[in-house]
Amino acid sequence: MTSVPKMWSRPVVVIGIVLAVTTLAGCAGEVSDVDRAEARVSAAEEAVTDAETELASASGEFCGASEDYIDALDRYGDVLNDTAPTVGDVRDAGADLAEPRDDAFDGAEAAVEAQQELDAARQELADAQAALAAAQAGPTGTPVPVDTVIPSSTPLAPASAVDRVTQAESDFADAAAGVTDQTPLVEAAEQFNSAAVALEMSWLRLFAEAGCITDEQRQQAEETVRAYTTALQQDLATAGYYTGTVDGVYGPLTVQAVQDLQQASGLPVTGVMDRASAAALQAELLALGGAAAQESLASAAAVQQTLKLAGFWDGPVDGVWTPELTEAVQALQTELGVEPTGTVDAATISAFEKALAELQQPEPAPTPSSSDGS
Repeated sequence: MTSVPKMWSRPVVVIGIVLAVTTLAGCAGEVSDVDRAEARVSAAEEAVTDAETELASASGEFCGASEDYIDALDRYGDVLNDTAPTVGDVRDAGADLAEPRDDAFDGAEAAVEAQQELDAARQELADAQAALAAAQAGPTGTPVPVDTVIPSSTPLAPASAVDRVTQAESDFADAAAGVTDQTPLVEAAEQFNSAAVALEMSWLRLFAEAGCITDEQRQQAEETVRAYTTALQQDLATAGYYTGTVDGVYGPLTVQAVQDLQQASGLPVTGVMDRASAAALQAELLALGGAAAQESLASAAAVQQTLKLAGFWDGPVDGVWTPELTEAVQALQTELGVEPTGTVDAATISAFEKALAELQQPEPAPTPSSSDGS
């Protein structure tokens, strides 16, 4: 037996209910206009309930798929920074993002379609209720007023959030297309990393604004972002790039300050802080002297962000000093070869400065072998 296409399944069910009700009424006597109108209302009410259930399911699937994609983007950024040894690896490293990206977009499309079906079902219910009121009033009576104009549901996410994701996906694709075998490795990694960070942040914003997190989680996220942005603004101000109010809002002045930092450091100018930009900022703070660097690194939020960028912290950037943060500082100190005190002291800052300086040194040219005659 041929299955009924999904797009036709609900109308068929609605029509079936209406026919069943009117048929049963006909067995007991003449079917009135009121009977038919009541049957239509009952069917429309059931259709609305079904559409609401389907929308809730589709929204849940979208949230799950988009969370998986965000996790994949986060892992991608770590792999890109930590293990990409060649330009070819950098260029091809995003292949594992294809499936979670497609799942996220498919989930978004299904949720939008489910929302449109719910709007249509609600409109049908309003029309059915108006028809029932008219039938109950009869040909000479005045029907009870029923509002038949149903406003569309609130979009799952603001258009601005969707536009940001669309632009970030386009920028990421452009970054991939711009990397060739002739692209220097450092430049290729920086281009990809900047685009990947911007893409992840845009999806995180969409994830939140689409209702995929609870109010408590949203509040925690906002507090975390504000704490990180406050620490960032303070650091940018110390380095001479930020002249606005330190208010924890990543606004135009903060974006401009990050862009100025990136331009001065020879990095891709994106306005988004990534690993390379954070390293450049910390290098400038260290170059300004121990007091400025120590004040920056002593901030819990700054410590968390620095450790996260260095791969030693996977917790929130919320400005709260916890035992886990102390352990992460000790792990970094062990890696730097200084006493693992768990506090950001002068020895830690000096070792960190030395490590940054070594990272910025150009790689020595390969020594010609004796076999090539040189």
